[in-house]
Amino acid sequence: MNDWDDLRYILEVARTGSVSGAAQRLGVNHSTVSRRINAYENKHDVRLFERLPQGYEMTQAAENIYQYALEIEERTLLVERSLFGRDTRLQGRLCVTAFYEMANLLMPHFGEFRRAYPEIDLELFVTKEIRDLAAREADVAIRGTPNPPETLVGKKIADSVSGIYTSEAYESRRTQRHAVVLWRDETAPPAWVTTHFPDAAVALRVDDVVTMREAVKQGLGIARMPCWIADRDPRLLRMALDATQNSWGVWVLVHADLRSTARVRVMRDFLIEKLALYQGLIEGRQSTYLP
Repeated sequence: MNDWDDLRYILEVARTGSVSGAAQRLGVNHSTVSRRINAYENKHDVRLFERLPQGYEMTQAAENIYQYALEIEERTLLVERSLFGRDTRLQGRLCVTAFYEMANLLMPHFGEFRRAYPEIDLELFVTKEIRDLAAREADVAIRGTPNPPETLVGKKIADSVSGIYTSEAYESRRTQRHAVVLWRDETAPPAWVTTHFPDAAVALRVDDVVTMREAVKQGLGIARMPCWIADRDPRLLRMALDATQNSWGVWVLVHADLRSTARVRVMRDFLIEKLALYQGLIEGRQSTYLP
């Protein structure tokens, strides 16, 4: 058991504040993390974490080694990226991370990739969270961002356009007071509501865009959504109203150290090619408008 192997367990508990969170990030079970932390503390006769009801809190001893552990982690990851960046084989593990329904949008195309590169062990990490490409949590990312970090390289596929959507079910109700579906953290009405529906009632708050789309489809209310999410359901109708666009785009990104890795390169090029087929959808040029 080497020092880095121990320290990575300590780092993840410190980052997440819990054994269960560290276990999830490390891909091990809860008891493994507890056992490794306890063994390190016993080996060095030190207490690293206070076990509190609200989670694990670093002691001064842990604070003292935290920066040291971060530096070791960065050097270790730099070596790993350097070795992986020189890999010319079209085989082995390759992890792609994507957000929301982007993975489902691309799913019809992954069979083509598998047939072309059968020895690449493909993984798909679908999450709302931003995976750390520097830490090799994923190798290629499809990400919505206004500007990617300097450590990442890639290509912007399209501007991410949003619209204000209703549905046939909602319009058939002919309600006198409009209802809206908002994000859970929108404690105050957003600009599109105050501009177009100042007297609207909040029908529902959600934390997932697919759930928001379903709520609009079922007639609960009106919502502002990315066009590439809403326009894929024919029962949703875009309203001819200003939705206040942001500067976000859809990007395909890789870490700069891995741009020459053979399997990373072919997946990057593949995703750029396939996502370009959906540029019109992403930019809201395929909307069906409310008559």
